[in-house]
Amino acid sequence: MRHTLFTILFSCCFLFTFAQKTKSPVLQEAKPEAVGMSSQRLQHLDQVLQEYANKNYVPGAIALIARNGKIIYHKAVGLDDTDTKTPLKRDAIMRIASQTKAITSIGLMMLYEEGRFLLDDPISKYIPAFRSPKVLDKFNEKDTTYTTVPARREITIRQLLTHTSGISYPGIGTKEATAIYAKARIPSGIGTPNAKLADAMNTLGTLPLMHQPGERFTYGLSTDILGYLIEILSGQPLDIYFRQRIFTPLGMKDTYFYLPAEKQNRLATLYTENAAKNTVKTPARNGQNPDYPKTKGSYFSGGAGLSSTAYDYAVFLQMLLNGGEYNGKRLLSPTTVQLITKNQIGDLNQGENKFGLGFGITTAKGAAKLGIQEGSFDWGGYFGTTYWVDPKNGIVALLYTQKSPNSHGDLNDKFRVQVYQAIVDLQVP
Repeated sequence: MRHTLFTILFSCCFLFTFAQKTKSPVLQEAKPEAVGMSSQRLQHLDQVLQEYANKNYVPGAIALIARNGKIIYHKAVGLDDTDTKTPLKRDAIMRIASQTKAITSIGLMMLYEEGRFLLDDPISKYIPAFRSPKVLDKFNEKDTTYTTVPARREITIRQLLTHTSGISYPGIGTKEATAIYAKARIPSGIGTPNAKLADAMNTLGTLPLMHQPGERFTYGLSTDILGYLIEILSGQPLDIYFRQRIFTPLGMKDTYFYLPAEKQNRLATLYTENAAKNTVKTPARNGQNPDYPKTKGSYFSGGAGLSSTAYDYAVFLQMLLNGGEYNGKRLLSPTTVQLITKNQIGDLNQGENKFGLGFGITTAKGAAKLGIQEGSFDWGGYFGTTYWVDPKNGIVALLYTQKSPNSHGDLNDKFRVQVYQAIVDLQVP
């Protein structure tokens, strides 16, 4: 009896230790059935993607689904170039725009773990231009003049990570912010390779906030400020910091602000819609080149500047699902990942969901719509890219297109439905 009990205890300890050592998988391709998903049911996703490509709602799309560290779906459908009928390849490099924000947020939280700052530090402690902020009071649309009132508090780093700082966006932000930022020549971070991040962020610090810090969720240039903060704290340009601290350790070989010459031919073609809602190639306009990733640039936008592949970004997401570690390289502690992926905006809302430190967080109400589990974290990019991580189901999922705007953006939700309808075993993770 004593021997039997010892054997059981030893076996349990061994299995626990083994589980601890193997709980951080490296992405590998496998059959869906190996992780409780159905090859047959994934054919529904094939059909949906092909339908959208055939109708030219999106010329092409790349989808990647991984569960429990196994890539069970990674396909490219449709065309890269509609003129030459060039097929889209699954290793195409795409403009990920606001998916850059998650990488910047993680890069900053690595410095947080090193004791470089606290989340509730005022940003003015590190960037003096943001000291004594002012809030927009009255705005004259005719001449873009305005009045301000003093902010009741300083902007904190936590508020920048959660987009509650009161800072908006040029172009896609509030009408007041669009006008004020344009007059001050504040770039969006996309297609402005010749500017300097430090110059733009220091100018931004002198401009009015759209509301009192901490009072609302306002999507904006907050993460670009955090990219500049990384440069200040690390003493490195943002591109070099990303390369040395995140991309190289994780093996992300195709993620760049500006593509090297040997990889430029893999940049996917960018599309938009004309007045008739037909899909057409995006022209150069307002001084912006749609092929900006092929230029040589000096502006490193932590909010929107990167281009990447679905596989590279899946590796980044798998690292987070693993609790901060991938392929023997630990970027963050599991406790920090938990901090990042929990609600950080209290009673404020981001649509039906909440927001963590750089990610949208699915609430019970949000989960009821399409089956994504509560606690999943997500975001996307302006040019038609989206992703989420579902820790409860062990899911990493990404859908990449290159079209904006897109009147058929319901493809994103249909993709979510297709991922979850293909799960046939909930117990695998």
